[in-house]
Amino acid sequence: MVAADNLQMPHNEAPFDLSAYLKQRQVEVEAALESSITVTYPEKIYEAMRYSLLAGGKRLRPILCLATCEMAGGTVEMAMPTACALEMIHTMSLIHDDLPAMDNDDYRRGRLTNHKVYGDDIAILAGDGLLAYAFEYIATQTKNVPPERVLRAIAQLGHAVGAAGLVGGQVVDLESEGKSDVTADTLHFIHTHKTAALLEACVVSGGVLAGLEELDLQRLSRYAQNIGLAFQVIDDILDVTATAEELGKTAGKDLQAQKVTYPSLWGIEESRRQAQELIATAKKELTPFGEKAQPLIALADFITNRKN
Repeated sequence: MVAADNLQMPHNEAPFDLSAYLKQRQVEVEAALESSITVTYPEKIYEAMRYSLLAGGKRLRPILCLATCEMAGGTVEMAMPTACALEMIHTMSLIHDDLPAMDNDDYRRGRLTNHKVYGDDIAILAGDGLLAYAFEYIATQTKNVPPERVLRAIAQLGHAVGAAGLVGGQVVDLESEGKSDVTADTLHFIHTHKTAALLEACVVSGGVLAGLEELDLQRLSRYAQNIGLAFQVIDDILDVTATAEELGKTAGKDLQAQKVTYPSLWGIEESRRQAQELIATAKKELTPFGEKAQPLIALADFITNRKN
């Protein structure tokens, strides 16, 4: 007779361990980033680039790229150069965003912002250096991927970070500061471009490198746009509810800058509800990928439950 204990649950139904997954991927990403930029003459610019690139953080963007590539049948090795490039681009956006002419912040990831350490001039150039190097890095370091896929991934990133993406969103964001008549549509435009576009590039580029069909890439786009907006809604909530220590940057900046945010339009509770709805919609897009989508499903939940 079989013992009752043995009938309870098949071993393969253990819940996905996101914490262990994130730790493992973070270690791999940190090692790849560490070796991606070495210090040479003129040392100051390389040191400034490394200062912000290696400042830690969740590494959510590169991990999304790696997770998607694996889900689509590719490997971590195929996607790692693009994953590193995404973090270089994200870091550039943070360095420039923190400048006095933009959001004017003194702290990022729990340490002084780049311009506070190296000055505005070097901080601008460090961002420029990271942005240019990101594309070079994908082109020269990606191995065992057909050239047309690499080219498409590069184009995806260029689109996400330019005037059609992050830069365009930032412009409308700056123009909207201090205005009391900013609509939900304008706020949606800002964040689909400023935040969601780069997250979309992270996810879709992973699928592109692995050779996914167009229909599946569209599913990934919708998944990423939804988690990107949810990410921003939670960011806006945390700016109101979290401390500077929890955030690793100045809290309450949106209020000081008189920015329209999701909580200022909808209130905190409705903002939370909207974020949950976006995540639920995002996760539905992954249904056709089955069990392989577990990391991306868990990462979607992680976005709404995070504390910084």
